[in-house]
Amino acid sequence: MLELAVANSEETFERIADPLAERGIAVRHVPVRERTTSLADPPWSPEEFDAGFVFPGRVMEGGVATALLSVPWLNGREAVMTSRNKGEVLARLERAGLPVPDSVYVSSQVDPGKLLEAFERFEPPVVVKPNSTTRGIGVARAGDADSFLGICDYLSMVHDYHATGDKSFLVQEYLPDAVDYRVMVLEGEYVGAVERRLPEPARAAGQWKHNVHRGAEATGIDLPAELRDLAEAVAAELEIPFLGVDLLVTDERAVVNETNARPTIDRATKYEPEFYDRLAGAIEATADRATRR
Repeated sequence: MLELAVANSEETFERIADPLAERGIAVRHVPVRERTTSLADPPWSPEEFDAGFVFPGRVMEGGVATALLSVPWLNGREAVMTSRNKGEVLARLERAGLPVPDSVYVSSQVDPGKLLEAFERFEPPVVVKPNSTTRGIGVARAGDADSFLGICDYLSMVHDYHATGDKSFLVQEYLPDAVDYRVMVLEGEYVGAVERRLPEPARAAGQWKHNVHRGAEATGIDLPAELRDLAEAVAAELEIPFLGVDLLVTDERAVVNETNARPTIDRATKYEPEFYDRLAGAIEATADRATRR
């Protein structure tokens, strides 16, 4: 039986364990964060595993885990680091002719005058988004110039702490009526999607971010063909095997908002019926690369 190392959260590990076991893949959780790890006497040996699921989210811990596990990942370091750099992703997609929100990349520190020029490019409110965070962390909306500059000030203070590697953020147009979709692509092909929507009481209270970790509800949907094609084009352009593509869709257009190369495996309603067969095949192909090295 093929042995798969999964460094994701226990939630993902628990959801994929049984479906993959039915397909000949034993899933084992290998937590790499918030622990001590002896390098001389590590908790895992290279002989234990055939492949890894996705490279851990923290690059330093991921490097140590990769050295100790000695396995290829379905999504490796480059895939995870590419997807995490929101500015790079949007720039690459823009150059490839794929639709993205109007965005300004800001490398802190920047003169307030230049920041105001970025703000005035848009019809308020604007979205201010740290370049490398996930789950909607640090994303804010500013409806006037003073609020916008205040948010930028807070980001600058955080960036003054030298352990923060990425000193950049995005200023983007706000699409208030957009429907939010998370679309999953595996080895270039669509494998499922959900619509993410805040409950009405949360919207009435002023919440606007449709992240599941912020209270939004995810409902499996039958995505239109043109949106499936767009998500597949994104994954092909970025060359990432297993990718979550976040789309914002209005009556006038659809844009690629973000991507996620470490997507949470959700309930089965998110995926097409053959998803786990295709995931098992992708993992087996990843393991096969190791045997040919």
